[in-house]
Amino acid sequence: MIPARGAGVCENPPGLGCSVGPMDSFAVFLRGINVGGINIKMAELRTALGELPFEGVKTLLASGNVVLKSDLKAAAVKQRFEKCLRDSFGYDAWVVVLSGARVAELVAACPYPPDDKSTHSYITLSSDSAVLDELFDAGSALGSAADGGVDLARIGPEAIAWLAPAGGTIDSPFSKITAKARYKAATTTRNLRTMIKVQDAVAQL
Repeated sequence: MIPARGAGVCENPPGLGCSVGPMDSFAVFLRGINVGGINIKMAELRTALGELPFEGVKTLLASGNVVLKSDLKAAAVKQRFEKCLRDSFGYDAWVVVLSGARVAELVAACPYPPDDKSTHSYITLSSDSAVLDELFDAGSALGSAADGGVDLARIGPEAIAWLAPAGGTIDSPFSKITAKARYKAATTTRNLRTMIKVQDAVAQL
């Protein structure tokens, strides 16, 4: 008898391992889709992911946010997800994978409001903490918003929270820094309201 997928069969490369016991819930944040020529329809993404050992796959918004359950560990979810994107859509895919609990922690740690008439709150994510270290230092060098810079906070090894003026996000000093090739290639940014929607969706899995 051949065991069912996810029922004791580990298909991961050495070092990535499989978890045992109940499935875990994850949020996956895709970098750079539906901009710069990389166009992925969410229905097509769900179809492609259907071949992987994931359950309850849901997509949220066109910016590339996915929630799912899997008995794989986070590192293995990331590896399998990125390979699926490369094979199915033909681009150098890169994602950030966080547990549902970690998404909730980052949302709670953000010191800025989700809704405000004068500002928008963002969270920039990366799997490379060294890149975020550099980005945070570069943003801090701008000074505070009162001095023409930016208000930002390091809320975890994988996340920076920051504020942008309403209607001026793209032109804000910190946004211009994140757009530089080194940072743009290794980070992805979400509005805090989107992070809250992802938090709620992953909690419902």
